[in-house]
Amino acid sequence: MPFHLNPTFREVLTDADRPLAGIWVCSGSPLVAEICAGAGLDWLLIDMEHSPNGLESVLAQLRAVAAAPVTAVVRVPIGDVVTIKQVLDLGAQNILVPMVDTAAQAAELVAAVRYPPRGRRGVGSALARSARWNRVEDYLADADRHVSLFVQVETVEGVRNAAEIAAVDGIDGVFVGPSDLAASMGLLGAQTHPDVVAAVLDAFAAVRASGKPVGVNAFDPDAAQRYLDEGASFVLVGADVTLLARGSEALAARWGRAGG
Repeated sequence: MPFHLNPTFREVLTDADRPLAGIWVCSGSPLVAEICAGAGLDWLLIDMEHSPNGLESVLAQLRAVAAAPVTAVVRVPIGDVVTIKQVLDLGAQNILVPMVDTAAQAAELVAAVRYPPRGRRGVGSALARSARWNRVEDYLADADRHVSLFVQVETVEGVRNAAEIAAVDGIDGVFVGPSDLAASMGLLGAQTHPDVVAAVLDAFAAVRASGKPVGVNAFDPDAAQRYLDEGASFVLVGADVTLLARGSEALAARWGRAGG
């Protein structure tokens, strides 16, 4: 019996009638991922760059969230063709690659998610969850339709080249990272500094001019709302680990040693 995969994040964004709000999933826990997936947000980002996630834990989280009405995106730790191949073979349909500064880098990433002759993704669909062990009909021929690729612009150079990056065929959207962008500008930790915000908005304008969706990370509610007002199509507004950290600190402030 043929197996039907979920729509990609590219398709979900195209069909959406409003911006999509999501949450980081950084704990490495399938249970926490499942809780976040059922909360009512539109998408979640399983992070491999700054979190204790490897292939096995990403696989477990993809399975944990599969039944929820939410779109899962996996951020790989680096734009490496082998890592991308492995994450795709786990069944991740939506990939976010950090630290993309040039159109040439973006084009290499497009090749990494596509099978030959259009790219150089290794062929192992009969062995992999991506094609449900060849239960997805014509997966090899239609793989491009089942995978979406987003790249992260988070340096001064990346912002400068945002229009060219977004214009690369096969790049489905651009996600702006104010934290690393601030560091690149010599403003470490100042994600809402006016100069950083201005650079983010410059990237927005460049990406939107290309016709591609643009997103941003914004834990600060006022910043998130401003970016939505300025045309962000998708935002991340929190993280599982920060919710736990701040929530447990609030409990301690009232009931624990900190409050005594």
